[in-house]
Amino acid sequence: MNLDKKIFKKIKSDASFRVFFRKKSKEKTSVIVYAKKEKKKNLLIYDAINKILIKNGIKAPKILSNNYKQNFIEIEDFGNFSIYSNLKRKKNQSKLFKNVIFLLKKIQKIEEKKIKNFKNKNYILPLYSKKLLFNEAKLFMQWYVPKKINKKKVTKLNKKLSNEINYLLSKLKLKNDTFVHRDFHVSNLMISKNKIGVLDSQDAVIGNKAYDLASLIDDVRIKTSKKIKNSVYNFYIDLNKNKINKNYFKNDFEILSVLRNLKIIGIFTRLAIRDNKKKYLKMIPHAWELIESRINNNIIFYNLKNCLDNNFTKKCRMKK
Repeated sequence: MNLDKKIFKKIKSDASFRVFFRKKSKEKTSVIVYAKKEKKKNLLIYDAINKILIKNGIKAPKILSNNYKQNFIEIEDFGNFSIYSNLKRKKNQSKLFKNVIFLLKKIQKIEEKKIKNFKNKNYILPLYSKKLLFNEAKLFMQWYVPKKINKKKVTKLNKKLSNEINYLLSKLKLKNDTFVHRDFHVSNLMISKNKIGVLDSQDAVIGNKAYDLASLIDDVRIKTSKKIKNSVYNFYIDLNKNKINKNYFKNDFEILSVLRNLKIIGIFTRLAIRDNKKKYLKMIPHAWELIESRINNNIIFYNLKNCLDNNFTKKCRMKK
Protein backbone atom coordinates (compact mmCIF):
# COMPACT_ATOMS: atom_id res chain seq x y z
CA MET A 1 0.00 0.00 0.00
CA ASN A 2 1.73 3.16 -1.21
CA LEU A 3 0.77 6.21 0.84
CA ASP A 4 2.02 9.79 1.04
CA LYS A 5 4.04 9.91 4.27
CA LYS A 6 3.15 13.57 4.73
CA ILE A 7 -0.52 12.64 5.04
CA PHE A 8 -0.43 9.07 6.37
CA LYS A 9 1.50 7.95 9.43
CA LYS A 10 1.69 4.29 10.39
CA ILE A 11 0.30 3.54 13.85
CA LYS A 12 1.54 0.83 16.17
CA SER A 13 -0.19 -2.40 15.11
CA ASP A 14 -1.84 -5.06 17.25
CA ALA A 15 -1.77 -8.86 17.22
CA SER A 16 -4.08 -9.16 14.20
CA PHE A 17 -3.36 -9.05 10.46
CA ARG A 18 -4.49 -5.40 10.32
CA VAL A 19 -2.29 -2.40 9.61
CA PHE A 20 -3.31 1.08 10.82
CA PHE A 21 -2.47 4.52 9.44
CA ARG A 22 -3.40 7.93 10.83
CA LYS A 23 -4.55 10.22 8.04
CA LYS A 24 -4.09 13.95 8.56
CA SER A 25 -6.18 16.36 6.53
CA LYS A 26 -5.90 20.02 7.60
CA GLU A 27 -6.86 20.00 11.31
CA LYS A 28 -8.74 16.69 11.17
CA THR A 29 -7.44 13.15 11.53
CA SER A 30 -8.90 9.75 10.76
CA VAL A 31 -7.64 6.18 10.81
CA ILE A 32 -7.17 3.88 7.84
CA VAL A 33 -7.64 0.19 8.70
CA TYR A 34 -5.93 -2.00 6.09
CA ALA A 35 -6.50 -5.76 6.08
CA LYS A 36 -5.66 -8.01 3.16
CA LYS A 37 -5.94 -11.17 5.28
CA GLU A 38 -9.20 -11.89 7.09
CA LYS A 39 -10.59 -8.70 5.58
CA LYS A 40 -14.23 -9.74 6.01
CA LYS A 41 -13.79 -9.93 9.78
CA ASN A 42 -11.44 -6.98 10.11
CA LEU A 43 -13.34 -4.58 7.84
CA LEU A 44 -16.93 -5.67 7.17
CA ILE A 45 -17.71 -7.31 10.51
CA TYR A 46 -15.75 -4.70 12.45
CA ASP A 47 -17.92 -1.94 11.01
CA ALA A 48 -21.11 -3.96 11.57
CA ILE A 49 -20.36 -4.47 15.29
CA ASN A 50 -19.42 -0.79 15.66
CA LYS A 51 -22.82 0.12 14.19
CA ILE A 52 -24.53 -1.97 16.91
CA LEU A 53 -22.47 -0.27 19.62
CA ILE A 54 -23.17 3.22 18.26
CA LYS A 55 -26.88 2.46 17.92
CA ASN A 56 -26.90 1.67 21.63
CA GLY A 57 -25.21 4.89 22.69
CA ILE A 58 -21.71 3.45 23.03
CA LYS A 59 -18.76 5.32 21.55
CA ALA A 60 -17.23 3.25 18.74
CA PRO A 61 -15.47 4.40 15.54
CA LYS A 62 -17.88 5.47 12.81
CA ILE A 63 -16.97 4.51 9.28
CA LEU A 64 -16.08 7.53 7.12
CA SER A 65 -15.39 5.77 3.83
CA ASN A 66 -14.58 2.32 2.51
CA ASN A 67 -12.72 0.74 -0.36
CA TYR A 68 -13.31 -2.94 0.24
CA LYS A 69 -11.78 -3.95 -3.07
CA GLN A 70 -8.54 -2.23 -2.05
CA ASN A 71 -8.73 -3.84 1.44
CA PHE A 72 -9.29 -0.80 3.63
CA ILE A 73 -11.83 1.32 5.48
CA GLU A 74 -11.50 4.81 6.95
CA ILE A 75 -12.84 5.33 10.47
CA GLU A 76 -12.98 7.95 13.23
CA ASP A 77 -9.76 8.60 15.12
CA PHE A 78 -10.04 8.20 18.91
CA GLY A 79 -6.47 9.38 19.53
CA ASN A 80 -3.72 7.79 21.63
CA PHE A 81 -5.01 7.94 25.21
CA SER A 82 -6.16 4.52 26.35
CA ILE A 83 -7.41 3.42 29.76
CA TYR A 84 -4.24 1.31 29.86
CA SER A 85 -1.95 4.35 29.57
CA ASN A 86 -3.88 6.07 32.35
CA LEU A 87 -3.87 3.03 34.66
CA LYS A 88 -0.09 2.71 34.28
CA ARG A 89 0.25 6.03 36.11
CA LYS A 90 -1.42 4.31 39.11
CA LYS A 91 -3.60 7.33 39.80
CA ASN A 92 -7.37 7.06 40.27
CA GLN A 93 -7.31 3.38 39.25
CA SER A 94 -10.52 2.57 41.13
CA LYS A 95 -12.38 5.48 39.53
CA LEU A 96 -11.18 4.52 36.04
CA PHE A 97 -12.24 0.91 36.51
CA LYS A 98 -15.65 2.00 37.87
CA ASN A 99 -16.23 4.06 34.73
CA VAL A 100 -15.32 1.01 32.64
CA ILE A 101 -17.78 -1.12 34.62
CA PHE A 102 -20.56 1.39 33.94
CA LEU A 103 -19.66 1.09 30.25
CA LEU A 104 -19.68 -2.71 30.44
CA LYS A 105 -23.13 -2.68 32.03
CA LYS A 106 -24.36 -0.55 29.12
CA ILE A 107 -22.78 -2.93 26.58
CA GLN A 108 -24.41 -5.91 28.27
CA LYS A 109 -27.86 -4.35 27.80
CA ILE A 110 -27.52 -4.59 24.02
CA GLU A 111 -30.26 -6.78 22.55
CA GLU A 112 -29.46 -6.53 18.82
CA LYS A 113 -28.12 -9.70 17.26
CA LYS A 114 -28.36 -8.57 13.63
CA ILE A 115 -27.15 -5.50 11.69
CA LYS A 116 -26.48 -4.52 8.07
CA ASN A 117 -22.83 -4.01 7.10
CA PHE A 118 -21.62 -1.38 4.62
CA LYS A 119 -22.34 -3.79 1.76
CA ASN A 120 -25.97 -3.72 2.92
CA LYS A 121 -25.93 -7.39 3.91
CA ASN A 122 -27.09 -8.71 7.26
CA TYR A 123 -24.52 -9.79 9.81
CA ILE A 124 -25.77 -12.00 12.64
CA LEU A 125 -23.74 -12.23 15.83
CA PRO A 126 -22.52 -15.80 16.39
CA LEU A 127 -23.12 -17.79 19.57
CA TYR A 128 -20.15 -18.24 21.91
CA SER A 129 -20.67 -22.00 22.06
CA LYS A 130 -18.75 -24.44 24.25
CA LYS A 131 -17.22 -25.82 21.08
CA LEU A 132 -15.83 -22.38 20.22
CA LEU A 133 -14.53 -21.89 23.78
CA PHE A 134 -12.86 -25.31 23.60
CA ASN A 135 -11.23 -24.56 20.24
CA GLU A 136 -9.80 -21.34 21.68
CA ALA A 137 -8.38 -23.05 24.77
CA LYS A 138 -6.99 -25.75 22.46
CA LEU A 139 -4.53 -23.17 21.11
CA PHE A 140 -2.57 -23.75 24.33
CA MET A 141 -2.24 -27.43 23.38
CA GLN A 142 -1.50 -26.78 19.71
CA TRP A 143 1.24 -24.17 20.15
CA TYR A 144 2.56 -23.91 23.72
CA VAL A 145 2.62 -27.57 24.76
CA PRO A 146 4.77 -28.78 21.79
CA LYS A 147 7.21 -25.95 22.45
CA LYS A 148 7.71 -26.85 26.13
CA ILE A 149 7.08 -30.60 26.39
CA ASN A 150 9.02 -33.61 25.13
CA LYS A 151 7.53 -34.87 21.85
CA LYS A 152 6.80 -38.31 23.32
CA LYS A 153 4.60 -36.80 26.05
CA VAL A 154 2.65 -34.24 23.98
CA THR A 155 -0.21 -36.50 22.80
CA LYS A 156 -0.85 -37.97 26.24
CA LEU A 157 -0.71 -34.58 27.96
CA ASN A 158 -3.00 -32.93 25.41
CA LYS A 159 -5.56 -35.70 25.91
CA LYS A 160 -5.55 -34.99 29.66
CA LEU A 161 -5.82 -31.25 29.08
CA SER A 162 -8.69 -31.75 26.61
CA ASN A 163 -10.58 -33.79 29.20
CA GLU A 164 -10.07 -31.16 31.88
CA ILE A 165 -11.09 -28.29 29.62
CA ASN A 166 -14.25 -30.13 28.56
CA TYR A 167 -14.98 -30.85 32.22
CA LEU A 168 -14.72 -27.15 33.08
CA LEU A 169 -16.93 -26.20 30.13
CA SER A 170 -19.56 -28.67 31.37
CA LYS A 171 -19.58 -26.81 34.71
CA LEU A 172 -20.52 -23.42 33.26
CA LYS A 173 -23.85 -22.29 34.73
CA LEU A 174 -24.94 -19.11 32.91
CA LYS A 175 -26.78 -18.93 29.59
CA ASN A 176 -25.30 -17.53 26.37
CA ASP A 177 -27.63 -14.54 26.29
CA THR A 178 -25.35 -11.48 26.57
CA PHE A 179 -23.50 -9.25 24.10
CA VAL A 180 -19.82 -10.15 24.64
CA HIS A 181 -17.12 -7.88 23.21
CA ARG A 182 -14.62 -10.72 23.69
CA ASP A 183 -11.52 -8.50 23.87
CA PHE A 184 -12.75 -6.18 26.60
CA HIS A 185 -9.46 -5.06 28.10
CA VAL A 186 -7.88 -1.71 28.92
CA SER A 187 -5.81 -1.40 25.71
CA ASN A 188 -9.01 -1.46 23.65
CA LEU A 189 -10.68 1.32 25.64
CA MET A 190 -9.77 4.84 24.54
CA ILE A 191 -10.44 8.15 26.26
CA SER A 192 -11.74 10.48 23.57
CA LYS A 193 -13.53 13.78 24.28
CA ASN A 194 -14.02 12.76 27.92
CA LYS A 195 -15.77 9.56 26.93
CA ILE A 196 -14.58 5.97 26.77
CA GLY A 197 -14.49 4.68 23.20
CA VAL A 198 -14.42 0.97 22.37
CA LEU A 199 -12.04 -0.52 19.78
CA ASP A 200 -11.35 -3.99 18.38
CA SER A 201 -14.94 -5.21 18.46
CA GLN A 202 -14.90 -7.50 15.40
CA ASP A 203 -14.95 -10.72 17.45
CA ALA A 204 -18.13 -9.86 19.38
CA VAL A 205 -20.53 -12.72 20.10
CA ILE A 206 -23.59 -13.63 22.15
CA GLY A 207 -22.19 -15.42 25.15
CA ASN A 208 -21.64 -15.69 28.89
CA LYS A 209 -22.22 -12.57 31.02
CA ALA A 210 -19.01 -13.23 33.01
CA TYR A 211 -16.63 -13.32 30.03
CA ASP A 212 -15.93 -9.61 29.47
CA LEU A 213 -15.47 -8.96 33.19
CA ALA A 214 -12.89 -11.78 33.31
CA SER A 215 -11.14 -10.17 30.30
CA LEU A 216 -11.01 -6.84 32.11
CA ILE A 217 -9.97 -7.97 35.61
CA ASP A 218 -7.56 -10.74 34.65
CA ASP A 219 -5.96 -8.81 31.81
CA VAL A 220 -2.53 -10.11 30.84
CA ARG A 221 -1.42 -6.67 29.60
CA ILE A 222 -1.43 -4.92 32.97
CA LYS A 223 -0.66 -5.97 36.54
CA THR A 224 -3.19 -4.89 39.15
CA SER A 225 -3.28 -5.70 42.85
CA LYS A 226 -5.58 -8.32 44.35
CA LYS A 227 -7.28 -5.46 46.19
CA ILE A 228 -8.08 -3.66 42.91
CA LYS A 229 -9.27 -6.90 41.26
CA ASN A 230 -11.62 -7.66 44.16
CA SER A 231 -12.84 -4.07 44.27
CA VAL A 232 -13.71 -4.04 40.55
CA TYR A 233 -15.38 -7.45 40.78
CA ASN A 234 -17.48 -6.46 43.80
CA PHE A 235 -18.46 -3.16 42.18
CA TYR A 236 -19.78 -5.07 39.15
CA ILE A 237 -21.67 -7.50 41.41
CA ASP A 238 -23.24 -4.64 43.37
CA LEU A 239 -24.37 -2.95 40.15
CA ASN A 240 -25.98 -6.18 38.94
CA LYS A 241 -27.02 -7.76 42.25
CA ASN A 242 -30.69 -8.13 41.30
CA LYS A 243 -29.93 -9.64 37.90
CA ILE A 244 -27.39 -12.39 38.58
CA ASN A 245 -26.90 -15.46 40.73
CA LYS A 246 -23.67 -14.56 42.58
CA ASN A 247 -22.50 -18.16 42.99
CA TYR A 248 -23.14 -19.08 39.37
CA PHE A 249 -21.44 -15.89 38.21
CA LYS A 250 -18.31 -16.43 40.32
CA ASN A 251 -18.10 -20.03 39.09
CA ASP A 252 -18.24 -18.96 35.44
CA PHE A 253 -15.98 -15.94 35.94
CA GLU A 254 -13.15 -18.13 37.27
CA ILE A 255 -13.56 -20.87 34.65
CA LEU A 256 -13.62 -18.38 31.78
CA SER A 257 -10.65 -16.46 33.17
CA VAL A 258 -8.52 -19.61 33.29
CA LEU A 259 -9.58 -20.80 29.83
CA ARG A 260 -9.04 -17.34 28.37
CA ASN A 261 -5.50 -17.10 29.71
CA LEU A 262 -4.65 -20.59 28.47
CA LYS A 263 -5.87 -19.39 25.06
CA ILE A 264 -3.75 -16.25 25.35
CA ILE A 265 -0.61 -18.26 26.11
CA GLY A 266 -1.35 -20.30 22.98
CA ILE A 267 -1.99 -17.21 20.85
CA PHE A 268 1.16 -15.41 22.02
CA THR A 269 3.23 -18.52 21.31
CA ARG A 270 1.67 -18.79 17.84
CA LEU A 271 2.39 -15.11 17.14
CA ALA A 272 6.07 -15.71 17.94
CA ILE A 273 6.43 -18.95 15.98
CA ARG A 274 4.16 -18.34 12.99
CA ASP A 275 4.22 -14.56 12.59
CA ASN A 276 7.59 -13.66 14.14
CA LYS A 277 5.84 -11.29 16.58
CA LYS A 278 7.93 -12.10 19.62
CA LYS A 279 7.08 -9.06 21.75
CA TYR A 280 4.01 -10.83 23.15
CA LEU A 281 6.09 -13.61 24.72
CA LYS A 282 7.04 -11.31 27.62
CA MET A 283 3.40 -11.39 28.81
CA ILE A 284 3.20 -15.19 29.10
CA PRO A 285 4.63 -15.34 32.68
CA HIS A 286 1.87 -12.96 33.81
CA ALA A 287 -0.76 -15.09 32.06
CA TRP A 288 0.52 -18.04 34.12
CA GLU A 289 0.26 -15.95 37.31
CA LEU A 290 -3.34 -15.09 36.48
CA ILE A 291 -4.16 -18.76 35.90
CA GLU A 292 -2.50 -19.71 39.20
CA SER A 293 -4.42 -17.05 41.11
CA ARG A 294 -7.68 -18.73 40.08
CA ILE A 295 -6.85 -22.46 40.08
CA ASN A 296 -5.08 -22.41 43.45
CA ASN A 297 -8.22 -21.38 45.33
CA ASN A 298 -11.03 -23.36 43.74
CA ILE A 299 -11.58 -27.13 44.05
CA ILE A 300 -13.17 -27.27 40.59
CA PHE A 301 -9.66 -26.84 39.13
CA TYR A 302 -8.07 -29.61 41.23
CA ASN A 303 -7.32 -31.97 38.33
CA LEU A 304 -6.29 -29.20 35.94
CA LYS A 305 -3.94 -27.77 38.57
CA ASN A 306 -2.28 -31.17 39.09
CA CYS A 307 -1.96 -31.66 35.34
CA LEU A 308 -0.32 -28.26 34.86
CA ASP A 309 1.88 -28.51 37.98
CA ASN A 310 3.17 -31.93 36.94
CA ASN A 311 4.21 -30.73 33.50
CA PHE A 312 5.08 -27.03 33.71
CA THR A 313 7.52 -26.06 36.44
CA LYS A 314 7.68 -22.61 37.98
CA LYS A 315 10.91 -22.01 36.07
CA CYS A 316 9.22 -23.04 32.80
CA ARG A 317 6.32 -20.65 33.42
CA MET A 318 8.61 -17.71 34.02
CA LYS A 319 10.45 -18.17 30.74
CA LYS A 320 9.37 -16.17 27.70
